[in-house]
Amino acid sequence: MPFRRSPVRWLFAALAIALLASCAAHPQWQLDDVQGHLPDLEFSMNNDLGQPVTAATYRGKVVLLYFGYTNCPDVCPLTLVHLHTVLMKMGKAADDVRVLFVTVDPARDTVPVLHQYVTAFDPRIVGLTGTRDAIAQLAKRYRAFYKPETPNDKAGDYEVTHSSAIYVFDREGHARLLATPGSSNDEILHDLGILVHQ
Repeated sequence: MPFRRSPVRWLFAALAIALLASCAAHPQWQLDDVQGHLPDLEFSMNNDLGQPVTAATYRGKVVLLYFGYTNCPDVCPLTLVHLHTVLMKMGKAADDVRVLFVTVDPARDTVPVLHQYVTAFDPRIVGLTGTRDAIAQLAKRYRAFYKPETPNDKAGDYEVTHSSAIYVFDREGHARLLATPGSSNDEILHDLGILVHQ
């Protein structure tokens, strides 16, 4: 009898290993899975120190890409506070994450303004700027929308209507997930934890 049961035990063990491997290959994402639906990370811009950077600069890091502007009255600062909280909860693992904040208002968001803004939230948040065409091409690449409103006073103040998606890329620059400001800390934390340790 023991010899007859042994093959069955091996079969159950093999099935368990296969199931575990399947779970590891297909993680249970809590954010929207966009793998295969959006292109790899690609751009050529300047960072908030005025240095030229490309997507290759951030290879090896899990990257979160967000379009916004420093005069945004609500969603941008709330989103960056949200992401700062997630990075703090990640602890040391957050060193392998970069948040790229792409300005959609390059006229007002000069390099010094951008630097002061992003570093006020977290040192792992990098401001990106460039020509209007470069920003427009990057936004189009990821189907992000933005439109400056007409100035409504003599001071020339205006707001920029923009989409608020957060695009998440793995260490190789492949688009993997899509978050929104409504995604919870735990959801983002969960999925970043998987990507950082892959």
